[in-house]
Amino acid sequence: MANHKATIKSTRQSEKKRLHNRYYAKTMRNAVRQLRAMTNKDEAVAAYPKVQKLLDKMAKTRLIHPNKAANLKSKLASAIAKMA
Repeated sequence: MANHKATIKSTRQSEKKRLHNRYYAKTMRNAVRQLRAMTNKDEAVAAYPKVQKLLDKMAKTRLIHPNKAANLKSKLASAIAKMA
C-alpha cells in the first residue's frame, strides 16, 4: 500500500475513474450489440440516434478512439440501411 497522502488519493481517484469508464464502455458495447440484433428497421432507426450520441460521448472523453466511433456509426448505419 502507498505511504504518501497524494499517492493514496491518486489510487482512490484512478479506481473511481476505472469503474466509471468500465460502466460506460460496457453500456456502449451492449447498446451496439442490441442495435445489431434488431430485425425491425423502424425500431433500429429510432434507436440509432441514442447509440450515435453514446458513441460520440465516448469518443469525446477518449474512452474510445474517435475513429473507432466513426467506424462503428458508419457500420451501424449501413446495417440499418440493408434491413428489409
